[in-house]
Amino acid sequence: MYFIHELKSRNEPLFWFGAACFLAGIVFIVLSFRSGLLVAGVNAWYKPVKFALSIAAYSWTMAWLIHYLPQFNVRFFNWAIIVLLGFALFYIALQAGRGKLSHYNQSSGLYSMLYMLMAFAATAVTVYTAYAGFEFFRQPVNLPPAYLNSIRAGIFIFVIFSLEGFVMGSRLSHTIGGADGNHGIAFLGWSRRFGDPRVAHFIGMHALQVLPLLGWYVLRESRWVWLVAGLYFVLAVFTLIQALRGRPFFREKSVAVSPHTGK
Repeated sequence: MYFIHELKSRNEPLFWFGAACFLAGIVFIVLSFRSGLLVAGVNAWYKPVKFALSIAAYSWTMAWLIHYLPQFNVRFFNWAIIVLLGFALFYIALQAGRGKLSHYNQSSGLYSMLYMLMAFAATAVTVYTAYAGFEFFRQPVNLPPAYLNSIRAGIFIFVIFSLEGFVMGSRLSHTIGGADGNHGIAFLGWSRRFGDPRVAHFIGMHALQVLPLLGWYVLRESRWVWLVAGLYFVLAVFTLIQALRGRPFFREKSVAVSPHTGK
C-alpha cells in the first residue's frame, strides 16, 4: 500500500493510466478464456493481454523514475505516453475483437497505415525514454550511485531492445525460419521450433524494471551493477543472435519414433 500511495503521489496521470492498462489486461485474460477466436493460430486476446500488462509496467516504472529528475517536463512526457501507448493498445484490442491482425497487417491501405502509426508510436516512446535516460547522466540526481547507475543501465538496454522491434517489423513476421503462430510456448507464444526475436525483445525491454530493482535491493556497489547489467545485456544479445540464426530459445522436445510402427 505504501508503494501504491507513493507511486500515485509521484505521478498521478501515469499511475491511473497504468492502472487502466492493468485492469484492461485482466479483462482481456477473462476474454481469452471465454473466446475461441484465433488470430494467426493463437488466441486473439493473448496479444492484448501482453501489451496491456507491459504498458502498465512501463507506465508505472517511468512514473517512479522520472520523479528523480529535478528538471524534466513531466506533464508533456505523461501525455505523450498516454496518447501514444493508449492508441496502440486500443487498436490492438480492437483488431483482436474483430479476429484480425494488428501487427504486420498489410491487407489494405488502411491497415498498413494503422500499423505504421503503431510503429511510430512505439518509436516515439522509445526515443522519449532514451531522452529521459540521457537526463539521468546530465542532471544532478541525488541518488545512491549503485541505484542511479542501475537506472541508467536499465534505460539503455530497454531502448536498444525496444528498437530491436524493427527486426520483426522489417520482416513483417516475428518468426525466423517458419510461419508465425506455430509451436509456441504457452501464452507467450515464443516459437519452440524456429527463431523468435520476441524473446530478446522481452528480456531487453524488462531491464527497465529488473536492473533498478536489483540496484536498490541487492547490488549496493556500482561495480556490481555494471557487471550484472553487462551479463544481462549479453543474455539479451545471445537470444537475439539465436533467433536470427533460426534457432529457438526454448526448444521443442523431440518425440522418439518407433521403427516398427512409425509412431
